[in-house]
Amino acid sequence: MNYSIQLYTLRDQIQADLPGTIRKVAEIGFTKVEPYNFVATAKELGAALRENGLTAPSGHAPLLSQDQDEIFAAAKELGITTVIDPFIAADRWQSAKDIQATAASLNAAARKGAEYGIRVGYHNHQWELESTIEGRTALEYFADLLDPEVVLEVDTYWVAVGGQDPVAVLERLGDQVKFIHIKDGPLNTDTKEQLPAGQGKVAVLDVIAAARSLEVGVVEFDDYAGDIFVGIAESLGYLNAAQGTAGARA
Repeated sequence: MNYSIQLYTLRDQIQADLPGTIRKVAEIGFTKVEPYNFVATAKELGAALRENGLTAPSGHAPLLSQDQDEIFAAAKELGITTVIDPFIAADRWQSAKDIQATAASLNAAARKGAEYGIRVGYHNHQWELESTIEGRTALEYFADLLDPEVVLEVDTYWVAVGGQDPVAVLERLGDQVKFIHIKDGPLNTDTKEQLPAGQGKVAVLDVIAAARSLEVGVVEFDDYAGDIFVGIAESLGYLNAAQGTAGARA
């Protein structure tokens, strides 16, 4: 399994020292990152990634509210091959009509992305799981409206906070899920209570196993009360150790 780090986790550190932060990410052992809002920082970030031997297979950008050509051009510069829209507000997930409109917009973004050789995806929060449309979660209703080339990045922590079993949701979504966000904690909306993988209430390893077409597992903290570099190192250490154990059993 390939693991990445969502750079939003390190947003404060990046703002203070982008090159130094990327260097620390590499020193911890990550080989991949997932940038966010990367248009303005593409040149500096790209240089830091190259200097440290890191790649960025995926990235977050507000495709449905900002200039898509700028986003896709910056993604191409960074080597990002999947651009994921990370946030559609909760009020847009309460009716079938609104969800249909969002899906249509994302499908159109995917057609433009294809002109750049870039795939498009969507990342959820908890409200897409709290809302029910025609007997299913809004996320799953939405997934059925997407063109086949549009992928999902399931934030498994927010699925659980939204009251759903992330393993069951991943199994139902199936091959649409190419990325997941791996985070842990007490399953509430207080982001400062999030914990390194394996230290909270998420069955992290079961979640990873349930994503049958997973390309990259992305470690993320929305926030953290401790030293964030220690936190991401503990998460990666847990995941690598579990992978080693699984490999030894196989």
